[in-house]
Amino acid sequence: MTTTMAPADPTVGGRHGWRIVAALAITSTVGYGTLYYAYAVLLAPMAASLETSTTAVTGALTASVLAGALMAVPVGRWLDRHGGRALMTAGSITATALLVAWSQVQTIGQLYAVMIGIGITGAMVLYEPAFAVIVSWFTPDRRPTALLAVTIVAGFASTIFMPLTGYLTTHLGWRGALLTLAAVHGVVTAPLHALSIRKPPLARTISPSTRPDHALRRVVARAAMRDPRLWVLTAALIAHGAATSTIGVHLIGYLTSRGHPATFAATTAGLLGVLSVTGRLALTAARRRIPVTTTVAAVFVIQAVAVFAMPLAAGTRVGAVVTVTGFGLGFGIASLATPALLTDRYGTAAYATIAGRLAAPVTVAKATAPLGAAAVLHLDGGYTLLLGAVATCCVLAATGMLNRPGTRSSSPHADTSPEVSGSRR
Repeated sequence: MTTTMAPADPTVGGRHGWRIVAALAITSTVGYGTLYYAYAVLLAPMAASLETSTTAVTGALTASVLAGALMAVPVGRWLDRHGGRALMTAGSITATALLVAWSQVQTIGQLYAVMIGIGITGAMVLYEPAFAVIVSWFTPDRRPTALLAVTIVAGFASTIFMPLTGYLTTHLGWRGALLTLAAVHGVVTAPLHALSIRKPPLARTISPSTRPDHALRRVVARAAMRDPRLWVLTAALIAHGAATSTIGVHLIGYLTSRGHPATFAATTAGLLGVLSVTGRLALTAARRRIPVTTTVAAVFVIQAVAVFAMPLAAGTRVGAVVTVTGFGLGFGIASLATPALLTDRYGTAAYATIAGRLAAPVTVAKATAPLGAAAVLHLDGGYTLLLGAVATCCVLAATGMLNRPGTRSSSPHADTSPEVSGSRR
């Protein structure tokens, strides 16, 4: 395998690289806050205004997430070929227009159409493209810190935008709230994407003879698709994604079923966002001495134990907080671990393509698992059965992470990407 050695250029992953990180941290926060987290706050007023059920309105969000999952594959291919600037800028402008259109919907059919569009544009502007841009800019020693910075800031998207959306809805109505959020999204995201994102210096200066072409990227991507480890990783992330999305949707209902007041249940569930940041910090600190797979598997096991303990402990406030804390530590860890695992195994030449193919089934699992969980709640056993299924998913995810990682893909020139700037550790 040939490795491209780059000069110690301070601009590669340097000053402008960190400006890109700052910009993506802001745009990811605003993007998730307006395109995703605001929906939970607007759900009830939209259902009342459209004279339909909350179930029907919830289905529009599921359709949005599924549309984003389908879009992940072509977006990954585009990012590997053309970079993120044009794609993310166009996605930001389109998403802003769709937020305005969302504020004007009059029927449930129109809501579904707009939300499908938002799902598609979300795949163009949220974590996956942001991570691809960062992977292209930073050397392996700086990359974890850059990814961590984006996920830490964006981890507070729900903390910022759910209360803000509630305030706006109270004073302006849900349509006025959306128009305000559209203005915030348009003013912040499109200019930052257009002005900040560039190709790395090495991508502009490397000689054509060493620049991998589209055919080479396809070779690298196909080699990854034939690697059993990728499918084991995908299965692990599907199981974990199903577990986290199920808890995220049904935790408040479970806590209230145990006799806790709705305010306490909502506040405790809100810990998940803050704890996801804690888990990401722990992963970044631990990876200097412990393999990423080992750390992630350990966190998944802690989550399984916490969920198994909920039927015994969550009846008290202290027990509820402790078990939710245990689960929350792994709530956002997969999003940070995945880029590290993929670049370590397959290099960066086809990173976005591979990541997009992995993200598609994982996102589908996240979108559909809460619906399946709602069906489980109607069976004998109710929440106890559901929690057992969630804990089992966490155990399966931990087992998949501990699958022997072996060595990175040996595809020819896997690392001779214009985005690779530095030797491998």
